[in-house]
Amino acid sequence: MRDFVIVTDSCIDLPASLVAELGLVVLPLKVTVEGKEYQNFPDEREIKTKAFYDLLRAHKPTSTAQATPHDFVETWTPILQEGKDILSISFSSALSGTYNSSLIAANELKELFPDSRIECVDSLCASMGYGLLAFYAGKMKLEEAEMDDVLDFVEAMKLRVSHLFTVSDLGHLRRGGRLSAGKELIGTILNVKPLLHVSEAGKLVVYDKARGRIKSLHSIVNRMVETYDKNYDQWVFISHGDNEEDAQFVKSLILEKLPVKENQIIINPIGPVIGSHSGVDTMALFYLGYDRVPEETE
Repeated sequence: MRDFVIVTDSCIDLPASLVAELGLVVLPLKVTVEGKEYQNFPDEREIKTKAFYDLLRAHKPTSTAQATPHDFVETWTPILQEGKDILSISFSSALSGTYNSSLIAANELKELFPDSRIECVDSLCASMGYGLLAFYAGKMKLEEAEMDDVLDFVEAMKLRVSHLFTVSDLGHLRRGGRLSAGKELIGTILNVKPLLHVSEAGKLVVYDKARGRIKSLHSIVNRMVETYDKNYDQWVFISHGDNEEDAQFVKSLILEKLPVKENQIIINPIGPVIGSHSGVDTMALFYLGYDRVPEETE
């Protein structure tokens, strides 16, 4: 069987060390801060995550850009030239155009490399959600699983990846179209924190709210307890908007309430691209569970 490479993008928000260990190829997405564009590499070579959040706290303007077909062509071509196939796992198509860019690039490159195989997966996940998919896929590849087996696993499990978020700054949700200006004002005055997850359609959905930061953290862990699949020896990912202390607190709650091994919980900051939309102090949990629901039931 031909060898293959798992390719994804930097919004997986995985530590650079883990990316290297798994042999993932990560296409860097871009963030612009005060008019200067940076590529968001996992190793932070162009912009440090801590420095980015300091700029965000100073209310510096930011914007982001999805990966283009040209970005994929540039990343994939050397792999195909080596005679390897590609399994591409992309950000949810409901939240980004990156997946559609991958399809355009795949069609273009299949004409140049007709004997090669390019499989594009719409993860219907965000941030460390499809980071979790890429993680499991990478582990399977290291155990010499064939591409079809890895692809089947990713497609079968992507709607089992649960995402639980809470944010601190409602202004970022309002600017992203998830909250009206009126609700932002009322929520800020009342110290209400929205609780969010990702639907089966891959969209970010507000499912509840909590009064105050500590209660919001307890609330997402409690929902995790209700929806966690105990049939798996699971890895749990925690990402945060530059608030390691709260991430450690959430980890302690998980260890207290669920049969998760401490060495199978990975904590990492949310990178600048996702962070531009979620803001400082965002907290998110990712695991295999039963939290995904059709959006229309929300």
